[in-house]
Amino acid sequence: MTVRVQTEDFDVSSEVAAMRAHSPRIGAVVTFIGTVRDMNDGSSVAEMELEHYPGMTEKALQAIVEQAKSRWNIDDALVIHRVGPLLPRDQIVLVAVTSAHRGEAFDACEFIIDYLKTEAPFWKKEQTPQGARWVDARVIDDEALEKWHVSDNKTGNKAGEGSGR
Repeated sequence: MTVRVQTEDFDVSSEVAAMRAHSPRIGAVVTFIGTVRDMNDGSSVAEMELEHYPGMTEKALQAIVEQAKSRWNIDDALVIHRVGPLLPRDQIVLVAVTSAHRGEAFDACEFIIDYLKTEAPFWKKEQTPQGARWVDARVIDDEALEKWHVSDNKTGNKAGEGSGR
């Protein structure tokens, strides 16, 4: 399980190849790549700057990955999150999960990104035509997180539900 916070970009292919190289039992690789949009809340975005608390942020990300590992039978997980100034189309975050089966990899990846969006200590400032503004937490991200709170410990599914994958 690897967590990195960095200013430099990442190469998804290289990162996934490195994860796959260490285990022949991997049957699924699920990735999520978050990128900078050129529009947010009705305004164009020329640049986004991400700030964090070094040390604290990595610990929070590691705790999220450990929670996913305790809920699903995954082989490995990787979270790379960029900080500093970023432009539209730049990659912000990579979440990659490997496991023997796709359902667990999908669920763990979704869990990690949902928790990352709401629980990881990052602050985003956008440069818009109206000036700089801090990005507030979104209700939709909090709602996405709620589905994991009523989850059983083994699968992460809500009580009585299948994974649907």
